[in-house]
Amino acid sequence: MKNLLLIPVFLFGTLYLHAQNSIEVEIDNFKSDKGLVLLGLYNTEASFLETPFKGEKVKISGGKATFTFTNIPDGTYAITLIHDEDKNDELTKNFLGIPKEGYGASNDAPANFGPPKWKDAKFEISNGETVKQKIRLRHF
Repeated sequence: MKNLLLIPVFLFGTLYLHAQNSIEVEIDNFKSDKGLVLLGLYNTEASFLETPFKGEKVKISGGKATFTFTNIPDGTYAITLIHDEDKNDELTKNFLGIPKEGYGASNDAPANFGPPKWKDAKFEISNGETVKQKIRLRHF
């Protein structure tokens, strides 16, 4: 009987130890509500800006957008985003390669003379926590 009572305790403890994390992303400073926000969540430096671990398209309302990534394993991550005003699924640039659409990264990592760097955008998450990233959209 005593062993039967321990089973729920063991199962709950195991689930608690393997609790997944979440990342709440809040973006502001949009010029308009036109188009969508393309979010990329990266889990390695090698994949950064190339192949996201998770990606999402989010609607804009009132010059802001929010999204929560859920069930995220412990680790190191970075986020990039663009305001895809023309809905072509990429960052539109002018003939000089200068972005015509808004962009941003976690930790508000700078993107001076090129894309943001992994070392500036990365953050850690573990132990079932919720990390909040507030990103201010940049415009060139």
